[in-house]
Amino acid sequence: MSAVTTTVAATAAVARDTSQVRRRRRLSPGRRLPAARLVGPVLLLALWAAASAAGRLDPAAVPAPWTVVRTGVHLWTAGTLPTDILTSLRRAASGFAIGLAAGVLLALAAGLSRAGEALIDGTVNLNRAIPTLGLIPLFILWLGIGESFKVAIIAIVVYIPIYLNTHAALAGIDHRYVELAEVQGLSRFAFVRQIVIPGALPGFFVGLRLGVTGSWLGLVVLEQINATSGLGYLMFQAQNYGQSNVILVGLVVYGVFGLVSDSAVRLVERRVLSWRRTLSS
Repeated sequence: MSAVTTTVAATAAVARDTSQVRRRRRLSPGRRLPAARLVGPVLLLALWAAASAAGRLDPAAVPAPWTVVRTGVHLWTAGTLPTDILTSLRRAASGFAIGLAAGVLLALAAGLSRAGEALIDGTVNLNRAIPTLGLIPLFILWLGIGESFKVAIIAIVVYIPIYLNTHAALAGIDHRYVELAEVQGLSRFAFVRQIVIPGALPGFFVGLRLGVTGSWLGLVVLEQINATSGLGYLMFQAQNYGQSNVILVGLVVYGVFGLVSDSAVRLVERRVLSWRRTLSS
């Protein structure tokens, strides 16, 4: 009887432990679904198509998806869309590269030096408080109406979130790691490589994602100012002629580029920060 009682008690304990584990596991979001980020856009596209087919949308204001696709194919075969896409990519890439370099270098200088923080952090936050697109008239006076001011504005839009998030990550590094590095006698270079960079990477990738998105948002406005090519110019010309289908083609292309670039950054982030065990992983 005693053995039977012991067995029953052990079984009950195992059942309780299993139940607790199951309850704990329910707190997690669960296994990552393949292509989960495409569910929202696909659902939105399906609702758009259904509303167009049911006649709920005015074709002059919001053309059907198949009309937008036909317009995009026509612009591509005519050679207009490829030229505008390449021009926009070149502008966005140039501004993004400059903003990325500036944001990282300024964050490192401000995060690793009190003198650098005193000189840089307040200036960057002042710049953040000024609407970046409000600087366009001033940059036109300084750099002219050509490509230079467009690239400069995009660089400003990009460097601010990269600086802020990277600097915040640097400031959030546990001081015990700094003390440990001092006790171990690490050189400045080894300290940056082993402590600073791993500690700043999570914040850097957050800023990088915001910077990538910001480069596309700034490009939409800038390409409507004295431009002769680019997706923004294409949409501006379509507005003058009331071509909503062409405007939607430009918006779809911007959206695709934004989604692809953000997904690429997230993929690199997961690979680089694979050592972390977070809720999303």
